[in-house]
Amino acid sequence: MSLMGIDIGTTGCKAAAFTLDGSCIATAYREYPTLYPREGWMELDSRRVIEQIFTCIAEVASHSKRDPISAISISSMGEAMTPVSAKGEILGNSILHTDLRGGEYVEKLSAEIGQQAFYAINPNILGPNYSLPKLLWLRDHQPEIYAGAWKLLLWADLIAFFLGGEPLTSHSLANRTLLFDIRKEDWSEQLLGWSGLDREKFPKPVPSGTLAGHVSSEMAERLGLPENVQIVVGGHDQCCNSLGAGIFEAGKACCGIGTVECIAPTYARIPSAKEMLPCGLNVEHHVLKGLYVSFIYNQSGVLVRWFRDTFASADKLLLEGNEDLYDLLMRELPPEPTRLLVLPHFEITGTPNFIADSSGVIAGLRTTTTRGEILKAIMESATMYFLESLDALKAMGIDMSGFVATGGGAKSAAWLQIKADILGVPFVRPRITECGMLGAAILAGVATNAFSSVNEGVENFVNRDLVFEPNVKRHQQYQELYQHYRQLYPAMKGLLKNLSDRSV
Repeated sequence: MSLMGIDIGTTGCKAAAFTLDGSCIATAYREYPTLYPREGWMELDSRRVIEQIFTCIAEVASHSKRDPISAISISSMGEAMTPVSAKGEILGNSILHTDLRGGEYVEKLSAEIGQQAFYAINPNILGPNYSLPKLLWLRDHQPEIYAGAWKLLLWADLIAFFLGGEPLTSHSLANRTLLFDIRKEDWSEQLLGWSGLDREKFPKPVPSGTLAGHVSSEMAERLGLPENVQIVVGGHDQCCNSLGAGIFEAGKACCGIGTVECIAPTYARIPSAKEMLPCGLNVEHHVLKGLYVSFIYNQSGVLVRWFRDTFASADKLLLEGNEDLYDLLMRELPPEPTRLLVLPHFEITGTPNFIADSSGVIAGLRTTTTRGEILKAIMESATMYFLESLDALKAMGIDMSGFVATGGGAKSAAWLQIKADILGVPFVRPRITECGMLGAAILAGVATNAFSSVNEGVENFVNRDLVFEPNVKRHQQYQELYQHYRQLYPAMKGLLKNLSDRSV
């Protein structure tokens, strides 16, 4: 018997099967491109992404015959939704959170309901990156797609539905729409009423770990899965990631380093809006009952990928055997902190300010600057971005004394050492860093009684690999560099606003 975890991200999807003792049988990964139909628009071709996900499932299933898969659960990005007809047809692309459409609806919502009153229902900071403004744009600008949609499904829900499950969504993912009442644990009548969106077009919100049905016979045959594989409701990738990092109690935090980097502290209750709102911090359900999380996030891995594709596209020819291009680039990093500054505003920023009218900056370049210095500066500044919010948490008495590092970026020892040196706390790397699909697999095991408890699942699946301790000297150097970093955006704010104005 084995358990499958699936993780669906903005730029790629992963699947893996694990035995009940936590051994990984097989993994598969596929990338897909972001579409840019117009300036400021960012979408995924939903049909293509679905095919890539199914390819990953089939590849893993083909290597799991000796330990047949008994249950599947799915971790996915939030916000992006796909319209589906009653016949199961994909009606349109999935609009990503970085897409700029819908900003006018956020302004209207802020004016008519207000951030404070809204936060009491759905504790998120209003912004165009969530589902609600995209859906209002879809309704008003592509009414035929909206009218034809039987359901509007987030990615974990979409794949579970196509596998044969009921159209359900986890509380954690429902929160990302801006339409979910966190205390009533249901769609908010007030917010639905304000928006005019049809309640019946949304899946039913349920706790993560709820059984959603079984993989259909047709899909089982197509993907090479056994009959009667159970489908378990997963959750938002950062919440699954937290569980996969071994966090199942309050007071701990993980740092997920993917396309977006996200630091997620865990709470045993919904924290006070009086403390959280001024700091730009949200609250949503963890995938475990009775726990909640906040997200401190911003673009991160996507910047390293941009660097790879822009500055190292020809270097693939230099690779030997199974060598990874990232490994090649990491060898070019200088050992000491750089004197460059990068403003990680290439896309809409995350917590705490959600800045849309800015852009990326690389400052301090000279003719002697190397490619490795630029890459390291990107990694340094992407980490320094989080210091403001972490200082705010400390002021609230929430002191992060260390982090569990997860995601694709956690494979880089160089990056984890940079983070430890900048933040001045240890970073622990688990043996399996793709913790989104690991957390989903643990959920699948707990829900189907393969494990007697969450503790058993974590004990079997989560193992420590390395600990990266901060270097005292470099930490001091980075503290000095951070004072310069803090001045970069205020000094350039007006210029960057003008450069980002697409009407000029």
